[in-house]
Amino acid sequence: MSLLSTQPVWPRSERAVVDDVSANAERPYPVGLLLDGRRVLVVGGGAVATRRIPALLDAGADVVLVSPEVTPALHGLAEAGRIRWVARGFEASDVDDAWLVHVAVDDPVAAEQVSAAALAQRVFCVRADDRHAATAWTPATTRHGAVTVGVTAGGDPRRAMAVRDAIHALLAASPVDSEVRDPNDHRGTVALVGAGPGDPELITVKGRRLLGAADVVVADRLAPGLLLDELRPEVELIDASKIPYGPARTQEEINRLLVSHAQAGRFVVRLKGGDPFVFGRGGEELLACAEAGVPVVVVPGVTSAVAAPAAAGIPVTHRGVAHEFVVVSGHIPPDHPDSLVDWPALAQLRGSLVILMGLRNLASIVAALLTAGRVGNTPVAVVQEGTTAVQRSLVSTLDAVVADTVAAGIRPPAVVVVGDVVRVLQ
Repeated sequence: MSLLSTQPVWPRSERAVVDDVSANAERPYPVGLLLDGRRVLVVGGGAVATRRIPALLDAGADVVLVSPEVTPALHGLAEAGRIRWVARGFEASDVDDAWLVHVAVDDPVAAEQVSAAALAQRVFCVRADDRHAATAWTPATTRHGAVTVGVTAGGDPRRAMAVRDAIHALLAASPVDSEVRDPNDHRGTVALVGAGPGDPELITVKGRRLLGAADVVVADRLAPGLLLDELRPEVELIDASKIPYGPARTQEEINRLLVSHAQAGRFVVRLKGGDPFVFGRGGEELLACAEAGVPVVVVPGVTSAVAAPAAAGIPVTHRGVAHEFVVVSGHIPPDHPDSLVDWPALAQLRGSLVILMGLRNLASIVAALLTAGRVGNTPVAVVQEGTTAVQRSLVSTLDAVVADTVAAGIRPPAVVVVGDVVRVLQ
């Protein structure tokens, strides 16, 4: 009786054996390297090294860079003392005491010298020029809070990045931070998060991540509404613009809410338009929390002082036109006793003047600038709801902008830019 098998029992060809070995060799074992305080050698100072070194520094590695020349970015890291730059070609002794080697050169002969030296000392070596000759691969990586995902995809960088990007989108859309909390989470903490100038995509990555982890969100009127639509159903949303009382009492009540919810063990996100510390009263809220012993995380935001003009094609500085710009609040008229702005001094500036919250007092602001010597034909732009789908803007001059704004029906929130930069890209 013969025995039948579903697997071949005859001798396989030598080629087939070689192929199997090659396949197994490129099936890497995934591992996370703890490089804090450990030496990592990077050979080559070009674009590849410029991309790889920041992640090594973020991991706490002691980076030694060997290259006769480096990019300006790497030169800056060396000058700041964040890496050690050895300005010469590679020598085999450079591998001594290294835990990991990155070869970031295009010359295959030079790259082979480095990887041979690393192999001789049994040090894992990443090769940017030839993955088949490497003993380690650098995965395409995405980070989402405490979660780090690395994708190798068989060493195919394009496929790895495509999978990485898909995972990044999934993590960004998931409530993973709130459902899987680590011991170092933000319970009992307040985060002052700058939501940006209006476009919900202009919030920072960190700001969006913390917003997704919040238990309570206290939102300003100018915070992008679409961000609030993404909150988990169980999140308590407090609309700060609907809190009763006058301006001072309203701020006191906001401070009280931040402190009380944090002291109850919740993670509170104070979502503010623009940047928390640019006319956003974030400093007052931080002080209130500090006095109550509540820890605070500050997440800067993109301020409309720069973003709104940029969205309208106006750079607040430009070579040969403006070497300075000043951001000023216009919510108090120039002749008011509570005003802290030196309008006559601002009128003498040669650079750009950016006025926030100044539309209501635009007539008195313009009068103050003209009286103090700013010429009437100075270009002025007014940008309403910059970076949003309903953005409107007009370009005028200092002596005509008040009438033009009224005629165009421009309404708050709006940013006013005074200076020659208004005409640069028009």
